[in-house]
Amino acid sequence: MDSLDIIREVVSLEIDALKDLLGSIDDSFEAAIQLILNSPRKIILTGMGKSGLIARKIAATFSSTGTTAIFLHPSEALHGDLGMVEQGDTLILIGKSGESDELVGILPVLKKMECNLIAITANRESTLAKHSHVVLYTPIKKEACALNLAPTTSTTAALAVGDALAVTLMRKKQFTSRDFALFHPGGRLGKRLLYKVDDLMKSGDDNPVVLLDDQFDTIVSTITKGGVNAVSVIDNQGLFKGLITGYDLRKAFQTTNKLRSLKAVDIMFDSPTTIAAGVFAIEAFEKIKNSPKPLNLLPVLDDSQKSVGIITMQAMIRAGL
Repeated sequence: MDSLDIIREVVSLEIDALKDLLGSIDDSFEAAIQLILNSPRKIILTGMGKSGLIARKIAATFSSTGTTAIFLHPSEALHGDLGMVEQGDTLILIGKSGESDELVGILPVLKKMECNLIAITANRESTLAKHSHVVLYTPIKKEACALNLAPTTSTTAALAVGDALAVTLMRKKQFTSRDFALFHPGGRLGKRLLYKVDDLMKSGDDNPVVLLDDQFDTIVSTITKGGVNAVSVIDNQGLFKGLITGYDLRKAFQTTNKLRSLKAVDIMFDSPTTIAAGVFAIEAFEKIKNSPKPLNLLPVLDDSQKSVGIITMQAMIRAGL
């Protein structure tokens, strides 16, 4: 067999294992979900060798999708780490044969501590299965390994079970994309779903504003200090009336020689694109990005149409949007 034939055979065996797993799904899976949902304490995953790596991944997936979970190495558990297990914890134990010395070795203690035990195993008659409250059976006819020894199809099936449990728990708990973002603040999704306009805009003393009757010199001074090449124009009640940018000043230079006699009301654009305070910053980002006219900032208004800030494209890019 050439390399591609071998690869196809391995993938085919993995697919067959998942098809067999699909056919083995029964009420025990619902029982496992209910056991986890009703668990009064934490969820712990454990497994030895390659099964342990799968257990780590499932624990991480659980934790990032609303079901807090940790990994316990069974060998370390036999030498003190069982101290992290408390009475009433729910453990998911992964082992193809269900007979590894390490997993079997911790079962008496877990039973004594009245822990809830869920086994993911390919051996329904194993010691692990017999001592667990729920058994999730993963029928494995053959490992994809040429020697039928290295965990391949068995770990794929266990991983699929873990993913299925995690996604089911997400739905049962009504875990939303915003919840997901809370656990992934460093990722792009987190930034898109967590940052609001208020978090990134210039506000307060940093929000450059001028009054309708302010003179040209005041406008230039405010734009220079504001650092965004723009100022919002407001009335005496703070209501937003328009926007003056560097472009508007350059246009004024070109149209009159009496610059010092100009007021803000004479220079401003009175119908600029704005954004509401409190909305997600990604909305401001998309509004600027998709504008038919070139934009690099938006005045921010509150519910009463008062100017409360300016948000710039540069600020949103720096934030990772």
